[in-house]
Amino acid sequence: MTELLIRHCEVDGIDGLDVRIRDGIVVEIAPGLRRDAEELVDGGRGALIPGLHDHHLHLFALAAALGSVNCGPGAVRDIADLARRLQDAAARGQVRGVGYFESVAGMLDRDVLDTFVADVPVRVQHRSGSVWFLNSAALVESGLADSADPAVERDAAGRATGRLIRGDRLLQRPDRALPDLAEVGRLLASYGVTGVTDATPQLDVTVTTALHAAQDGGALPQRMLLLGAPLDAAQAAGVPWKIVVDEARGLDPAGLLEEIRVAHVASRPVAIHCTSRAETVLAVTALRTAGPEPGDRLEHAGVLPTEFDAELARTGVTVVTQPHFIAGRGDGYLENVEAGDHELLYRCRTLIDAGVAVAAGSDAPFGSADPWSVITAAVQRRTQSGIVIAPPERVSARRALELFLGPALAPGGPPRRISPGTRADLCLLSAPLDAVLAEPTADRLTATIVGGHVVYHA
Repeated sequence: MTELLIRHCEVDGIDGLDVRIRDGIVVEIAPGLRRDAEELVDGGRGALIPGLHDHHLHLFALAAALGSVNCGPGAVRDIADLARRLQDAAARGQVRGVGYFESVAGMLDRDVLDTFVADVPVRVQHRSGSVWFLNSAALVESGLADSADPAVERDAAGRATGRLIRGDRLLQRPDRALPDLAEVGRLLASYGVTGVTDATPQLDVTVTTALHAAQDGGALPQRMLLLGAPLDAAQAAGVPWKIVVDEARGLDPAGLLEEIRVAHVASRPVAIHCTSRAETVLAVTALRTAGPEPGDRLEHAGVLPTEFDAELARTGVTVVTQPHFIAGRGDGYLENVEAGDHELLYRCRTLIDAGVAVAAGSDAPFGSADPWSVITAAVQRRTQSGIVIAPPERVSARRALELFLGPALAPGGPPRRISPGTRADLCLLSAPLDAVLAEPTADRLTATIVGGHVVYHA
């Protein structure tokens, strides 16, 4: 049994309250509670709020990224800088790079990477997560040089280019150890994250077993939902099934419709990855044809036309968005996305005003794992160069926080609140909530509590 008494905190805007927790449940909230041998936490008159739930990230990819070379804009200036960074890493062994974008040095291939490093396997992931670039040594080491899999891009002569498109599964060999999730668990706890939804598609039994083992063993203290859990897994009933719509590989309306129907028959809502206008239009159209089910959701909806708002609101389809992509990638969007779609990028406020259920996820490691930076981005919608994209989509800091407070299975639903009988998944902040939201930052987090256990203390 866990017993905890949090003294002198603010709950729902009321200052000076004590909160008693027993066996992972909030049992009493009142001023001046008598201590009854519980572990004592001084709230310091800071706000106690529900723990944050990241509604879209990738746990093992995040763990791998923490030990990888950052090859993205900001970390790498140009092709010469990229070459030096990869060469320095190759001196220590095989290289895994992440975050790459073509503004650094164009679209990479095996020949370009071979000019940097020829004798050590090097693989670099595009920041979208959809493409890997492998040098010749990495193609040989992974056994993909002669692979006939369609994910292995080939030139007109049939030679592998070194680009692996939507082919992560081909790099996951049975003898390759999965990353340790302990650092991920600590990192997320330091942000106040008490629950996560892993959005990696089509997880196999080995991966799902490893994820649950990390949770059961304490390496990952957060509660966890797996969108990619095997479709027929008994424990996954009611959990959305991740489907990827990818315009680059060709849109398949009939195939998407069939996969939605199969998931619905298996008592699984669907979570459809769609970023471009064409992908999002197809996703909404397919849901309309299949008949939406409670729990269906759009992941990203990067360009979402307004004519679908009323339909999404009426059918209850949730949009899980990433407003921080405006902050990190917005300047690139302004250059590469059609001008008429700029006002439709990662919409938030107008969807909420239309009655659409909206939640947020970090998409880590393809975006920052820090939800407080996502909150700031939703408030500002400002690119790195200072341009504000679609000002009508800005929300208040409090509403941005609520994007992380929806229940795991109803991410766009009413935000969780702290009251007797609720689960003790909590964040303790160092100041009243209004003061923290005036300048949202994880630095204002004092403690993270999951099931009544303190899993992080500043």
